[in-house]
Amino acid sequence: MEKKFDCLIDSFIEDKVGIAEDFLSVSLAAHLKDNLIALFENKKLLNAGVGNDMVINQDKLIRSDVIYWLDRKHEDEYENDFFDLMDEFVIYLNRTCYTGITGYEFHYTLYEPGTFYKKHIDQFQNNGSRQYSMIMYLNVGWKVEDGGELRIYHANETQNIPPNNGKSVFFKSSDLAHEVLLTNTKRMSITGWLKIG
Repeated sequence: MEKKFDCLIDSFIEDKVGIAEDFLSVSLAAHLKDNLIALFENKKLLNAGVGNDMVINQDKLIRSDVIYWLDRKHEDEYENDFFDLMDEFVIYLNRTCYTGITGYEFHYTLYEPGTFYKKHIDQFQNNGSRQYSMIMYLNVGWKVEDGGELRIYHANETQNIPPNNGKSVFFKSSDLAHEVLLTNTKRMSITGWLKIG
C-alpha cells in the first residue's frame, strides 16, 4: 500500500493535486459501488447541502448530488475495509508529512445524469477542521462523452480529472476551488475530508 500512498503524496507535493490511479483495489471498489447502488435503489441517499450543521443550504442550482455518510456503526464489511485503508493512509501521512490529522469523514456520492456541483472550496467559513479533501471513484469504463470531470482551478489554469474507477484525488481543502462538471451518466464516488481537532 505504501507505493499507492507515495504516489498520492508525491503528486500532491509536485502539483497541489495528488492522484493515484488504483488507490482502491478493483474488488473493494466493486463492493463499495454495489453498496452505493443498493442504498440508492432503496432511497437511502439524501440531497446534499452546502455548508455544515450550523449553516446548511440545499440549493440544486449549486449542487445536485445525493449522499449517504459512511460509518463503522453500520458494521458493513466493505465500509470497514475502506476505513481500515483510510486509517493506514492517515498513519502514513502523519508519519511522513507531519500533518497532524486526527480524524476523517466520508460519504457515498451519486450524481444522476444532468447533475453537477458548481465551483466551491471544501472548507467552512465557521470551521477550519477540514484539512485535506479526498475522492475515490467507483465508475467502471468511464468515457469522455460521459462528462462529469472534476475541474480543479489552479492559479493560472484549470485541470480536468475524469472519475475513473479506483482513482483517488487528494488536495488541500482550503486551497483549491473545484467543481464537478455536468455528468451525462450516473457518476459514483466516496468523498470526504481528513480533519484536525
